[in-house]
Amino acid sequence: RDDDDINDVASMAGVNLNEESARIMATNSDLVGTQIQSCKDEPFLAAIPLHKRILEMAKKLGITDVPAEVVTFISHATQNRLRTVIEKVTVITQHRMESYKDDEWYEQATDVRSQLKFFEQLERLEKQRKDEQEREILLKAAKSRSRQEDPEQARLKQKAKEMQQQELAQMRQRDANLTALAAIGPRKKRKLDSPGLLTIGGEGLSMSGGSQAGLGTPSSRQYARQKITRVNLRDFIFYMEQERETSHSLLLYRALLK
Repeated sequence: RDDDDINDVASMAGVNLNEESARIMATNSDLVGTQIQSCKDEPFLAAIPLHKRILEMAKKLGITDVPAEVVTFISHATQNRLRTVIEKVTVITQHRMESYKDDEWYEQATDVRSQLKFFEQLERLEKQRKDEQEREILLKAAKSRSRQEDPEQARLKQKAKEMQQQELAQMRQRDANLTALAAIGPRKKRKLDSPGLLTIGGEGLSMSGGSQAGLGTPSSRQYARQKITRVNLRDFIFYMEQERETSHSLLLYRALLK
């Protein structure tokens, strides 16, 4: 009769208990009939060396006994601290690697790389102009036919001769390279293998449809390349400068000296 009263109250509220039970079983079907228990509490650091180190520090303060719970607590605190440091340094690294070049909300104010390229081009042009002037001087010295030559004129003639021989050798090398490339012919692009074909020794073995042909060779699998975040010393120094505990520490000073 109690069940009938419950059904009457549920039906008066517009709730169908059978549908609700079926819905609960459908959503939490993986949890029905399972038993959950707590996992073993494993310390992050080695217990014996950590306990020994804590006892050495405690003896200086007059403490002779340190329970095992303290060692476990310090181990978990170290793990939590290390996780926090890694998360913050990872965020700093991701911000450093993020590019705002294509973002419409940012506009470029300066471009140091283009400025450096411009200066390099100026230096290259200046060097080319000086080389041309020196080449003209050497050619004039080589064409001069004066009978009484001073040692400086002889040196310029010798240098002009060496320069002409070097240019001739470069032209021969360039002609040889062009001849070799013409003999080889245009490079052909390598054709990509079909996704269901595995090539072994020049013969194709079909691996499609889940069936393996040949001598049981495994099918080729394409694994997704995992993105790696590389943290450098500069990111870690920036993190230590922002933290109150490490902004004036000796560790930061040593890191800045490296």
